[in-house]
Amino acid sequence: MPVVRATWAPRGQTPVLTHRFSWKRLSMSGALAYRPDRSEAVFVFGIKEGAYNTASLIEFLTALLDHLDGQKVTLIWDGLPAHRSNDMKAWLATQRHWLRVEPLPGYAPDLNPMEMVWGNVKATELANLCPDTIDEAHTATQAGLERVGSSYQLCFNFLDHTGLSL
Repeated sequence: MPVVRATWAPRGQTPVLTHRFSWKRLSMSGALAYRPDRSEAVFVFGIKEGAYNTASLIEFLTALLDHLDGQKVTLIWDGLPAHRSNDMKAWLATQRHWLRVEPLPGYAPDLNPMEMVWGNVKATELANLCPDTIDEAHTATQAGLERVGSSYQLCFNFLDHTGLSL
C-alpha cells in the first residue's frame, strides 16, 4: 500500500492515488553503526522480497560482520519475534566475540534510531508512491536507503533524536 502524504491539487479536485494492490511485499533490515568519537557513521541495509525470519537475519548479521571487518558491535534490537527465537539466541551465543545485543523495551520505539530511518524513507522516496511492480518499489526504497547512508550527519541526527549517547 502506498504511504499517503499530503499533496497539492487544484481547488475542488481531491487527489487520488491509484495503484495495483498486491500482496507482494518488501522487507528491510538495517543497522546504523557509530564510532564512539562521532568521527564516522555507517548504515548497512538489506532489502528482500517477503518477510525476514531468523535465517535471513543471521545472513544479514553475518554480512554486517564482514562489512565492519570483524569489529566489535553492540546491537540495539527491537522485539521482532525473529530476534527472540531460540535459533537466534543459539546463534548469538556463538557470536559473543564480536556481537553484544541490547534489547529495546517494546514500549519505546522512540529509542530506536532505525525507526527514524524507516520513517524518513517512507516520508521521502516512498511518499505517495504507487509502483506498478515490486521492482519499482525496490528501486525507490534502495535510493532512499542509499541517500540516508551517504549522510553521516543524518545518521547522527537519528541517534541524537533518540536521546541515547555512545
